[in-house]
Amino acid sequence: MKTLIIIPSRLAATRLPNKPLLKINGLSIISHVYKKAVATNIGDVFVATGDQEIIDDVKKNGGKAILTGNHHKTGTDRIYEALKKLEEPGVDLVLNLQGDEPLINIEDIKNLHQKMITTNSKFGTLGANILDKSLYEKNSLVKVITKKNLDINQFPEATNFSRKINSNFEKTYQHLGVYCYQKETLEKFISFKQSQNEIKNKLEQLRALDNNIKINVALAKEAPIGVDTEEDFVAIKKIMDYKT
Repeated sequence: MKTLIIIPSRLAATRLPNKPLLKINGLSIISHVYKKAVATNIGDVFVATGDQEIIDDVKKNGGKAILTGNHHKTGTDRIYEALKKLEEPGVDLVLNLQGDEPLINIEDIKNLHQKMITTNSKFGTLGANILDKSLYEKNSLVKVITKKNLDINQFPEATNFSRKINSNFEKTYQHLGVYCYQKETLEKFISFKQSQNEIKNKLEQLRALDNNIKINVALAKEAPIGVDTEEDFVAIKKIMDYKT
């Protein structure tokens, strides 16, 4: 089973400009994520970006990167262009790793990958337990609702993804933006136009559900902080500085 890990990345983040190139312990955020991806030993790793500065940074730090267009509305659209350009033979699975989560747990990525293989799932992602109830109402934190409760052995289907949940918290988890697709499912996903649901909620995974593509969810051991704001960056920097 051949897997490629592709990390979409762009400089044009509105809330935190030049986010991928911000440095922690002398290394850019995007290069930290790249090294985590390589450490999984799942397959070859590439960064897909429309920005030459990101390409230069990744290559300078020993990584591989590919230049894509700047017109993409989602990370999945970007990684599909990268996949086509790479022309790697015999790819079965494509793993999409977010470029702004340098604290992502390597074991969680490996667990998702393994479950994709053992269940022959077409599309998989990760969910983590929500320990702080106030997070249910936080719009920036994406939630995934599943058919069955998550545990380490289960890989149930997602019934919905949402930014805000007010009352029924049952079978609701924090969604981590890691995706694994069978190559044919990725091609199918890209062939659909953005759905109204996807545009309204700014959640690309809703395009899959709206077109009857099932998404299975594996339980993540932990939910890392993503870098969306200056406060996130400071918090992550403290954690990573402490670890070293």
